[in-house]
Amino acid sequence: MELNDPPDFNIGDKVRLRKLIKNDGTFPGQEIGKVLANKGDIGYVISIGTFLQRSYIYAVHFIHTGFIVGCKKKELELIEAGDGEL
Repeated sequence: MELNDPPDFNIGDKVRLRKLIKNDGTFPGQEIGKVLANKGDIGYVISIGTFLQRSYIYAVHFIHTGFIVGCKKKELELIEAGDGEL
């Protein structure tokens, strides 16, 4: 269970998306199926939550679109460690 360990990313970390993310109906104000972020997009972790008390969900702010998207660990790769502040 992922929550037994500390998060892999921290608030302020610069990350790259490893896969395309589309709206599955959980992103308000956008059509289902709309691309929210593309593979290779760069963003910053702005908060860390949990999903089903099993895994971390990282809220990533993609500055070029303004979207804040929840991402799983496997969907992200670290580019640069942040200083813990935004």
